[in-house]
Amino acid sequence: MLKERLLFNQIKKYIDSPEAIIVTGMRRVGKTSLIRFIYDKIDSDNKIFLDLENPLNQKYFEEENYETIKSTLEFLGLDFTKKSYLFLDEIQLLKKIPSVVKYLIDHYQIKCFLTGSATYYLKNFFTESLAGRKYIFELFPLNFKEFLLFKGSNIKLPDNLKTLNKSVFDTISNLYEEYLLFGGFPEVVLKKNADGKRRSLEDIFTSYFQLEVLRIGDFKRNNKIRDLILLLMQRVGSKLDIQKLSRELSISRPTLYQYISFLEDTYLIKTIKPFSKGKDIEVRKMPKVYICDCGLVNNFAKLDEGALFENNIFQNLRIKGEINYYQRKSGVEIDFILNKNTAIEVKINPSRQDLNKLLRITAELGIKESFIVSKKYSELENIQYGFYI
Repeated sequence: MLKERLLFNQIKKYIDSPEAIIVTGMRRVGKTSLIRFIYDKIDSDNKIFLDLENPLNQKYFEEENYETIKSTLEFLGLDFTKKSYLFLDEIQLLKKIPSVVKYLIDHYQIKCFLTGSATYYLKNFFTESLAGRKYIFELFPLNFKEFLLFKGSNIKLPDNLKTLNKSVFDTISNLYEEYLLFGGFPEVVLKKNADGKRRSLEDIFTSYFQLEVLRIGDFKRNNKIRDLILLLMQRVGSKLDIQKLSRELSISRPTLYQYISFLEDTYLIKTIKPFSKGKDIEVRKMPKVYICDCGLVNNFAKLDEGALFENNIFQNLRIKGEINYYQRKSGVEIDFILNKNTAIEVKINPSRQDLNKLLRITAELGIKESFIVSKKYSELENIQYGFYI
């Protein structure tokens, strides 16, 4: 049985609109399941679902004459004389899909639902051809609320932190620990034991490397981008020293930037830039790097508790808006600035001193909202917990 994702609440508002719906995100994050869920929700028999990883389905869209493609879709069961729904999975495998979709929307008002796993593909091929004819939604690994749903847990997070006592916290914390160690890929969450989860994580990485890096990236030195991935996993939450990385990998800086851009555009990593209100005191140039899923990085890099927790907080903050970090030349820092107006510090077990420092820095920056995300139970005010992010 397909489970509902929180992103569906955003998408369903546009199901009846004429624009194409595009769902993008990391491979194996649940894009196919999401649009199949939507497929099942649509009360119509005039719909078809095609997986473009199937070479036979790819062939349908290789015709030069788009009317021939339309005739093929009619043969497959679509009736273009009434409202039609076309679902296409893994569109990045066919470069001409955007122009085909545009033709079908413009001439036959067909409603299209599409998935793809590479944002650079969407940017390069969809920007002009579907301008004004699409809505793009990004799907990420499960957040903790979705994790509980997929686990079939009856636990519900208290709406008010004041009602979260130590015993309730401990019950939730046990499940959150599993979430930290194995992450939020749906198939991993659904596995019943640790060995099965680890095997799934290894398969997800293998699939990413073979189908994104080798097939789509088509780089000349695949061993170098593999080594880069492993280095970046070890450096979660650290600033990227491009010069040092290029020396370690024996590749040029332009090539390194190309690799990093590809890894970011295929959702494996995310870099965040520094937040600055004064050019003279902040470290401004080096971005920090995070991995798409804490379970994936934990399986390959074995990070310490703090780095793994920080990566998890990042992966759940990223869906809430723009993220920066703040650091002065003196070394004073704040882990995350969300949407330029909320300061967030991540601590395993925060102290009063940590809270006072955060309040002092945010006052100097003119940021009015701030809090510490704690992994352990705390009696301090201005505390949030990882499972609420």
